[in-house]
Amino acid sequence: MKTQSSATALPAIAVTTPRTSGLGTLQAALGVGAFSLTFPATAWGLEGFGPWALVAVRSVLAALVAGGCLLALRVPLPARRHRSGLAVVAAGVVVGFPLFSTLALQTSSTAHAAVVVGLLPLTTALLSALRVGSRPSRTFWTAALAGAGAVAAFTVQQSGGALTTADLYLFGALLVCAAGYTEGGRLARVMPGWQVIGWALVFCLPLAVPAAALALALEPVRLTAHSVTGLLWVAVGSQFLGLVVWYRGMAAIGIPKASQLQLAQPLLTLVWSVLLLGEHLTPAAPLTAAAVLVCIAVTQRARG
Repeated sequence: MKTQSSATALPAIAVTTPRTSGLGTLQAALGVGAFSLTFPATAWGLEGFGPWALVAVRSVLAALVAGGCLLALRVPLPARRHRSGLAVVAAGVVVGFPLFSTLALQTSSTAHAAVVVGLLPLTTALLSALRVGSRPSRTFWTAALAGAGAVAAFTVQQSGGALTTADLYLFGALLVCAAGYTEGGRLARVMPGWQVIGWALVFCLPLAVPAAALALALEPVRLTAHSVTGLLWVAVGSQFLGLVVWYRGMAAIGIPKASQLQLAQPLLTLVWSVLLLGEHLTPAAPLTAAAVLVCIAVTQRARG
């Protein structure tokens, strides 16, 4: 691979036509669908791997897939001016969020952990306003706050309202992931979204490989259909493919609007939790789903 000159202008992928906006919304929605399976898949992975091993091995596998794609297409190294942003993406979505959420899921149910993605859209929109200067309308903020409040109330009610060590991990995951999403969405405007997450994963490989070797040596491993399937999904589906379409979607329709599509993610996660893990939903789920869908519709129509 050759180093790309920082003076070379990278082609922007964000276009403002209605057709591209619709495609961007679809791509962001596909990303949300992939992410909604992350917590149930992580719970499966924890059946056979320790938390540190699961996080490190998923990073290695995702980096190998991403690096293979980058090599096959002979993609040049990113410009120096973009590498600090890629470091933020790596710290947030490659290391921070997987680590904190996996540690939380050791003692927390997936239903309770869904509070992270319930509050993530609002946090991402706030960081976006600070980082890239976006200024959504009051209608947007009102709908975003209402949606986040509905999801937070639902998920907290599921856990009885008690704060635990898992909650601290989830709060940390929320902050670092929002930062990674914001920086990744900004970079996806000047380079293809799959390259954003691809390079972030590859840059972590020198740390991920020894971490995986050490964790596998220290933590017990029990290979089962669930543990292997969960590991493969969080590595390839959530860590790479999901982020590819997610960053492309954010670049096309904007970080604040794309982030609001994630209001549906906690409820999708709850559905998967019932189907895959046998967890039980309360009667409040349909009401929360209706409230969230209304909020999503409003934010998608609001003008920034």
